[in-house]
Amino acid sequence: MSLRVNTLGILLNNGRILLEEREGNHSEGTGTYYRPIGGTIEFGEKSDQAIVREFYEEIGAAIKVKHYMTCVENIFFVDKKMGHEISQIYSVEFVDSDLYLAEKFVVTEGQQKTIAKWIDLDDIMENRKLLFPKGLRDLLKKS
Repeated sequence: MSLRVNTLGILLNNGRILLEEREGNHSEGTGTYYRPIGGTIEFGEKSDQAIVREFYEEIGAAIKVKHYMTCVENIFFVDKKMGHEISQIYSVEFVDSDLYLAEKFVVTEGQQKTIAKWIDLDDIMENRKLLFPKGLRDLLKKS
């Protein structure tokens, strides 16, 4: 693995957060885990532009950036391989308010398809659902 610089969007609605549900190996073992929508920042691209692009590419939704939240840096191991990720975190909102009514979204990344859905913040705060990147739960507690 190598250094990855990405951007992630925190989208909240009525005590819930929109997260992509993934299955597989992760730094805590194997199983289901959750991540905000987002992706790699391309060379020459600003992180706030990247998050708008990533939401559109992954779930076909237009968003606007509300504000910059923080940077989270993680060094982790998956299958004994080191990963290093620097994530620029933004608070975002849907341009089309009707999208808040959708129960789930198909997330398309290349050939891979997953689902993003609304997860109760309590499930994240009480660690009933595993959230990555590490440090994001603490950030959500403060906001």
